[in-house]
Amino acid sequence: MALSTNEIRAAAERLHQAEKTKVQIRQLSLDHPTITIPDAYAIQSAWMDLKVANGRRVRGHKIGLTSKAMQSQLNIDEPDSGVLLDDMFFNDGGVVPTDRFIATRIEAELAFVMKHRLAGPDCTIFDVLNATDFVVPALEILDTRVQRVDPETKATRKIFDTIADNAANAGIVVGGRPIRPLDTDLRWIGALTYKNGQLEETGLAAGVLNHPATAVAWLANKIAPQGLALEPGQVVLAGSFIRAIECRKGDTIQADYGAYGSVSCYFG
Repeated sequence: MALSTNEIRAAAERLHQAEKTKVQIRQLSLDHPTITIPDAYAIQSAWMDLKVANGRRVRGHKIGLTSKAMQSQLNIDEPDSGVLLDDMFFNDGGVVPTDRFIATRIEAELAFVMKHRLAGPDCTIFDVLNATDFVVPALEILDTRVQRVDPETKATRKIFDTIADNAANAGIVVGGRPIRPLDTDLRWIGALTYKNGQLEETGLAAGVLNHPATAVAWLANKIAPQGLALEPGQVVLAGSFIRAIECRKGDTIQADYGAYGSVSCYFG
């Protein structure tokens, strides 16, 4: 790692303050040009530790950047991941308080609810399907505590900034009909995603690494070197199969998963 322990802790505290004050910080990749991906995950971990110390509880994980288009855009060859905490879960059809966030966007995904502990390093799609209790339709609420474009240099946010920023995660809404993982071909589950009654985006779950369970296997293998695993009862957001939709106060989002029901929220 290129950054010192003190630099990692300071960056985590800056992100923590940005979330509290709703004021975005300068890109960490500009302040630390030698930052590495392990550094970014170390910052994310230090920030999550701060939140847990303040009473939050880890309830799962999210996987991002699962599409080839997004990976090539950021010049990376694998997804990224973040942590889901207990205060990030919102009720299906409920109100999401916009004053909690800075710049909200939303994505349609499938969430895996774990039945058994799933540990790497050699986890496969079959291990994921065996360890999963239910798969449910979900919306992921994204936010960014780091500036997307630097006002001075016009530099755009890098993968290091996104990872440190908890992979841009801010919330999750689950709904629709829970599915047993082998009851259908998960690749063909699709969503029609509407904003204020107008169709904005469509997509199939196969857009997530050809099968969303592949993303969950990737995560189990990725966190194994830290001695971590996916634990029973944890929720894992497998990755979006639509383009992120910008949301403002007053917007209603609904994702229609056809036979698998729908999930919605209102930004109040």
